[in-house]
Amino acid sequence: MQLIGQNLFSFFKKEMSSAFLRLVVLFVILVFSSIFQLQAQENNASAPTGKFGGVITATNNGVSIIPSFTLGRPALLFDLSLSGERFSFDPMLRFGMDGKPWSFVFWGRYKAIKDKPFTLTVGAHPAFIFAERIVKVNGREEKMFVSQRFLAMEIAPMYKFSNRLSMGLYYLRGHGFNPIPPDNSNFIALNTVISEVPVGKGFNMRINPQLFYLKVDDNSGTYITSNFTVSKPGFPIGFQGLVNQKIKSSIPGDDFIWNVGLLYIFSTPYQKK
Repeated sequence: MQLIGQNLFSFFKKEMSSAFLRLVVLFVILVFSSIFQLQAQENNASAPTGKFGGVITATNNGVSIIPSFTLGRPALLFDLSLSGERFSFDPMLRFGMDGKPWSFVFWGRYKAIKDKPFTLTVGAHPAFIFAERIVKVNGREEKMFVSQRFLAMEIAPMYKFSNRLSMGLYYLRGHGFNPIPPDNSNFIALNTVISEVPVGKGFNMRINPQLFYLKVDDNSGTYITSNFTVSKPGFPIGFQGLVNQKIKSSIPGDDFIWNVGLLYIFSTPYQKK
């Protein structure tokens, strides 16, 4: 009976791995199909300008997309973007300062409504979270570097009241394909963006406060967080800070989280002709 149970577990694990691999391959095909479609539009003189850019951040504490989760130590973050008129491919690569990978997230996003006071963006991604775990190999316990696999989708409606003030909602739904939890997560945030706040010498501050609700399997909680970014137009160096406070939650984690980071910002536009 034990042997039958082990064989069934191995079968379902293999099937889930194959299904996840197929989903990842399909996602990559769709992303690159969108990119090739954008490149094919280069013969259209009315096509807009696209760009490749991103932000490289060195921080004292790596913070996840969901601010209540952290690496707990210094990290190097790569947030990249290849964008066109509506589609964008936005990989997020996170590493510890020791060079070990923390998480790889490969976003594909589509601007369903753009260039209006009300905008709507939808997206999806496969993600890989890396960690050292104790596993049994041939009956012996060994420390190995393993990855957990996730798929997620997002929807982000936003209303722009002025050049300096926007408000909206952000919803993220994730599902894990792993033998250990978490299996399902739901993240919804009331999102405010206050931008172009002058702080002197040509630098501006962007403030992004959020009140969010998080549910991970059977646990849930509410939090308040804010992200502060100081940058100067045309200048590649910026600064960033984040604070996150738990209001009430049964999800394991620190009550208060903070970090500061040094940013390198770059952007290369390309004109479609």
